[in-house]
Amino acid sequence: MITNFAIYSAANIIAKQYGKDARLHATKRATAMLKAGDLDSYAVWKRILRAVEELQGKDLGPGMQVH
Repeated sequence: MITNFAIYSAANIIAKQYGKDARLHATKRATAMLKAGDLDSYAVWKRILRAVEELQGKDLGPGMQVH
């Protein structure tokens, strides 16, 4: 299990590196992992995407939370 600290560290690096395109980058990585059949990596990238959205102040929608 990857810790929340590691997820947010990765999200912070991606946000700094890609700026406003960080969400798109994380989405592309998650999609690539899903297409490759790597469900564990897909799940990690989905967590990173949620963290990027939170760090950049994106609304996750009603009832959604980042864990």
